[in-house]
Amino acid sequence: MFKTADLPETLPVFPLTGALLLPRARLPLHIFEPRYLAMLEDCMKTSARLIGMVQPNPRPGSTSPDLQRIGCAGRLTQFSETEDGRYMITLTGISRFRVLEEVDGFTPYRRANVSWSGFEQDLAQTDTDPGFDRERFLGLLGRYFETRNLSTDWDSLKQAEDELLVNSLSMLLDFEPEDKQALLEAPSLSTRRETLVTLIEFALRGGDERGTGGAVQ
Repeated sequence: MFKTADLPETLPVFPLTGALLLPRARLPLHIFEPRYLAMLEDCMKTSARLIGMVQPNPRPGSTSPDLQRIGCAGRLTQFSETEDGRYMITLTGISRFRVLEEVDGFTPYRRANVSWSGFEQDLAQTDTDPGFDRERFLGLLGRYFETRNLSTDWDSLKQAEDELLVNSLSMLLDFEPEDKQALLEAPSLSTRRETLVTLIEFALRGGDERGTGGAVQ
């Protein structure tokens, strides 16, 4: 269990468009680029083993995009090496952070000074959503899956705790990067669920034609 005082002021950051990590959720990643292999090696030398997941914020004409102002730090909890030197890792979300400034240095990967202020609830055991109407939500989700030709394990979804259900769907469903950022920045589980419902309803009204099939695990 982390406390705010245990969290570092500087983080290695992994900018990845469309990737969303949330507190207490798990994000699998495939690491193969040399700069991120170096980041992983340095991460494993630290006691906290934290990597900051943050989306790029592209600027027109720039080859090095800015970072979104808010990301989420994940602790390296699983890793395995392939025969050709790549890694399959899992990050477990610890807390969101605010990017203050990038740090110049000699590492091939990007680093940032960060603030953890305002995200103390992320370090709690869980978050709750007292107003969650699960039956209505699952009905809406069923219509979304049907229109997208998606399949899933409905028994697992029905049995999942509120936070696991909302956060897993926020991470897995095919939303635009700015929508993923809105889900990340939602101040509570209730507001994240409301944002998720809005995005699903928008897609059902034809606002998003990107889905063509697949499976949600």
